[in-house]
Amino acid sequence: MDTETITESVTLAERAYRIRRNALLMGEVQGQGYIGQALDIADVLAVAYFGAMRYRAEDPQWEGRDRFLLSNGHYAIALYAALFEAGILPADELETYGSDDSRLPMSGMASYTPGMEMSGGSLGQGLTIAVGRCLGLKRKASDSFVYTLFSDGELDEGAVWEGLMSAAHWKLDNLIAIVDVNNQQADGPSTQIMAFEPLVDKLEAFGWYTQRVDGNDIDAVKRAFDNARRHDKPQPRIIVCDTKMGCGVPFLEAREKNHFIRVDAHEWQLALEALEAGRQA
Repeated sequence: MDTETITESVTLAERAYRIRRNALLMGEVQGQGYIGQALDIADVLAVAYFGAMRYRAEDPQWEGRDRFLLSNGHYAIALYAALFEAGILPADELETYGSDDSRLPMSGMASYTPGMEMSGGSLGQGLTIAVGRCLGLKRKASDSFVYTLFSDGELDEGAVWEGLMSAAHWKLDNLIAIVDVNNQQADGPSTQIMAFEPLVDKLEAFGWYTQRVDGNDIDAVKRAFDNARRHDKPQPRIIVCDTKMGCGVPFLEAREKNHFIRVDAHEWQLALEALEAGRQA
C-alpha cells in the first residue's frame, strides 16, 4: 500500500521505537554491530518511511515509488529495521540478520534485499548515484523523489562534494539528501578527522536548500521533510541531522567509543528494557 493509506493511529514516535527495537533484536543475533548508528537514525527513518515517502510494501520495485539510497552501507541494520516496520521485509527474517544465505547482510546489498536501492559497501558513493537516479527520473517525467542518507564521515570524500556541485548544477529539485551528524567515525570524532564546519554555510554556498535540525526530535525532523518536499525553487534539498549515538538506550549513549559496538549477552535485554522505559516515560 502507499504510505498515504497508513493509519494515523500509529504515531511516528511509536514507529521510531519499533525501528530501534527491531535493530536491537537483530544486533542480539550477532552480539555486535553498528547499533549506535541504528539507534541514532531511527527517528529520521520513521519520518522518511511513515511521514514522507511514497512506496508500496507489497511491490518494492513499483515504478512510482520514492527511492531511498543508503550511502552508508554499514547502517544497513537500521534500514532493515525500518523495512520490517514498513512491511517490505517479512518479520520472520529478522533473526537471520548477518547469517549465511540471509537476505540481510551486515552491509547493504541491493541484489539481496527487497527495498534496498543501492549497495553501500564503498562509502561516499550514495550522493553521486542519487544524482544519476534523479536525472533519469526527470527524463521519464516522473514526480518521484530520491532520498539519500549519508554520514558525516563521508564528508571526507571528494565524490560527495562533486555530487553536491553536480546536483545544484542540474537543479535537481527531486533530490532530498540527509546527513547524519553524530560526530563519530571509525578513527575518532568526525570533526577532528576532517573539519567540515560551518557545514550549513558550505552547503548553501554550493546551491542547496539547507535545513539543520535535531535529528532525534521527530517533530523537527517531520517539519524539515515537509519543507524539503514543498520547497518551490529549482534546487536540491538537504537536511543536516544532529543525532546522538545510541539514542534511546542511556548506557549505550554513554559509551565513549560506539562506532561499532560489542554488547555482552546480558546487556541486550537491558537495552530493550531501557528502550521500553523511555517509551513509557
